[in-house]
Amino acid sequence: MLRENTFHHLSIGQAAFSFFICFVLLGLISCQGLTGEQLRTAVPDEIMESIYEEIKTPYKNGIVLQHPDTSKMVDSPTVFRTHDSWYMTYIVFDGHGYETWLATSDDLLHWKTKGRILSFTEGTWDASQKAAYVSLVDINWGGTYGVENFNDQYWMTYLGGNVDGYEAGRLKVGLASSSSLTEAVEWKTSKDPILSPTDQGARWFEDKTIYKSLVIRDREMHTGYPFVMYYNAKGDTANYESIGMAVSKDMISWERYGENPIITRRKGICGDAQIAKIDDVYVLFYFGAFWKPGAFERFACSYDLIHWTDWEGEDLIAPSEPYDKTYAHKPWVIKWEGVVYHFYNAVGENGRVIALATSKNLKE
Repeated sequence: MLRENTFHHLSIGQAAFSFFICFVLLGLISCQGLTGEQLRTAVPDEIMESIYEEIKTPYKNGIVLQHPDTSKMVDSPTVFRTHDSWYMTYIVFDGHGYETWLATSDDLLHWKTKGRILSFTEGTWDASQKAAYVSLVDINWGGTYGVENFNDQYWMTYLGGNVDGYEAGRLKVGLASSSSLTEAVEWKTSKDPILSPTDQGARWFEDKTIYKSLVIRDREMHTGYPFVMYYNAKGDTANYESIGMAVSKDMISWERYGENPIITRRKGICGDAQIAKIDDVYVLFYFGAFWKPGAFERFACSYDLIHWTDWEGEDLIAPSEPYDKTYAHKPWVIKWEGVVYHFYNAVGENGRVIALATSKNLKE
């Protein structure tokens, strides 16, 4: 009623001008290909810039974890904290396939390997590949970085397959669980994959193979589900890697969310998502590769975990040092005691290792 009365008080000229403005705005929206939903959910440039200033890590600290056997490759850090200590899961490729290992640290700079937590098996769907990533890590920026125990278990999703070689064969997503988070003990793995490229509901961008996955707890239930998975995958007709979503009510049964990827360049790779929440903005760290030279770290932002605004500015990390001159990619980023720590997989003169960049110069 108020709006009707207000309109009747407008002059004919004012009303015509208002309609003209609406017409122009609709034209601009149409020309830019933006829907009303996209306009409501897009993160403004000034917010993107402020996030970049908050998360950037210009100081490279060098290698923090390297396999003693230089013929073996170390990859994909996941960092969390419990009982006043830091822990990192990471994966090792030995020429046969991936296995998952655990390391610990008191200061985030010096790491000591504890042992293996997912190993090769025989005669299983995941016999040759078990590259795992801890689920339900606290996503709050500067938070606890603790890991939620759900149904009396800790959880990891993992890249699984039974073909020997580097990410060989048709890879799928498995689920592992354990009552122990900090001991080098073998986790229990799923008899069958929880997501597969051959599933009936597999989408066009993921029906060839599925790579790394990350599961977070969404307490605000943006999707209507408490558990959200982000994963990168490649399609039979989409011969590039994009990031998609899946959702679950119980961590066991998963269903795809949406029809299209949330992050893609339609060439090269967008992959290895990590989620952080800075105030009311979700940040998705990921790496890009081959849609411009090399491999490098990027990010996108969202208000709802579903619609993402991709950063168009400079890379968070790019190759620059002898140890990361080939690739600088696969992020895990945290903020602790006022310092941002950006762990990443570096490939260069030292082989494939885990390196660290920070927001402050820790070498002084």
